[in-house]
Amino acid sequence: MLQLAFIRENKDLLTKRLAIKNFDGQKIIPRVLDLDERRRSTQKELDDALFESNALSKEVGSLFKEGKAEEATKVRERSAALKKKSRELNEKLNKIKTELDKLLVTIPNMPHASVPAGKNEGDNAMVFEEAREITFSVKPLPHWDLASKYRIIDFDLGSKVTGAGFPFYRGKGARLQRALINFFLDEALNAGYEEYQVPLLVNQDSAFGTGQLPDKDGQMYDIPADALYLIPTSEVPVTNIYRNDILKEGDLPIRNVAFSSCFRREAGSWGSHVRGLNRLHQFDKVEIVHIEHPERSYPALEDMKDYVAGLIRKLELPFRIMRLCGGDLSFTSALTYDFEVYSAAQERWLEVSSVSNFESFQSNRMKLRFKDKNGKTRLVHTLNGSALALPRMVAALLENNQTSGGVNIPEVLRKYTGFDRIS
Repeated sequence: MLQLAFIRENKDLLTKRLAIKNFDGQKIIPRVLDLDERRRSTQKELDDALFESNALSKEVGSLFKEGKAEEATKVRERSAALKKKSRELNEKLNKIKTELDKLLVTIPNMPHASVPAGKNEGDNAMVFEEAREITFSVKPLPHWDLASKYRIIDFDLGSKVTGAGFPFYRGKGARLQRALINFFLDEALNAGYEEYQVPLLVNQDSAFGTGQLPDKDGQMYDIPADALYLIPTSEVPVTNIYRNDILKEGDLPIRNVAFSSCFRREAGSWGSHVRGLNRLHQFDKVEIVHIEHPERSYPALEDMKDYVAGLIRKLELPFRIMRLCGGDLSFTSALTYDFEVYSAAQERWLEVSSVSNFESFQSNRMKLRFKDKNGKTRLVHTLNGSALALPRMVAALLENNQTSGGVNIPEVLRKYTGFDRIS
């Protein structure tokens, strides 16, 4: 959520930049500023009325002690009228605040100056590509056919037990999943991240804090009886560890990592682009989260980008990095890099990670702050990234490493899998 002071001071810039996200702020921002002005003037009127009422209450006691009962009665009547006015003003103020808050949570984060204009993923800008030619001795199969051939992933069983988008991993498929999780976690620990094992359910305040609510309410699985939500990513519980905290400047940066299952309803669609592991309702992911000093958040984002690139490189997969355009940027993000690996069998790029800087958008919602060296309380910047999401990584590993004798396992994973080929 954007700060009101920022909106007041940057109205024109904000309106212009939000247009890059295809958000029309020309009506809502003036409405927000009008409500903010009414809020501030009503607050001042309320404060003045309370101040005068308190002063008169003290005066009443003095007048009675001096034997000025008639004068004291008049002052008490005036004080009572001010108290009534204060109650009315307080009610008015709460209504204004409620209306203002409802508008504020509908305004997305302002995109960074480097975010290109565009409507959808076709307008994203490629910033890096590390491609290599992949040759096959046989006609390459898509991963869903390989999964069936080697009996490592069972999509039909998932549909039977739960529904579409909830596959079973079995045998070497399950061991490959576990190998990737352990590899990603070990790499994160070696890079200095602290590991957390997190709850898979969060409350409404947590979902609001990181921006899933109200923006993505329909995409989350919820448990109404308990007012809880299944997490769409471990970003939610990890970032909310620090909700309502005031950190010391020396605590920064904080770098955490967590593995979890993730749950997303996802919009229903058909076709090969969502077939198999390409889009699931439940999937596993290792997530990295940074809590950063505002002046160091963009260098930290570049570090995260380089870190994720290093993971994909170790898995020997061709990949590219895209800077998301305004139309493809999430509600909460100021700048996002997407990582895509190339699937030679599907002949398309598969998104496997995003690293994003949310600046103070999440921390303002969570009241996550720090005291700087001058003792001033400021909002931190929050960042996160997939390092990495497993389904499409598994799909690319299977499809790009297939041979006539089976699927070769990348060298870096073999100590985790305990085997060097799926056959």
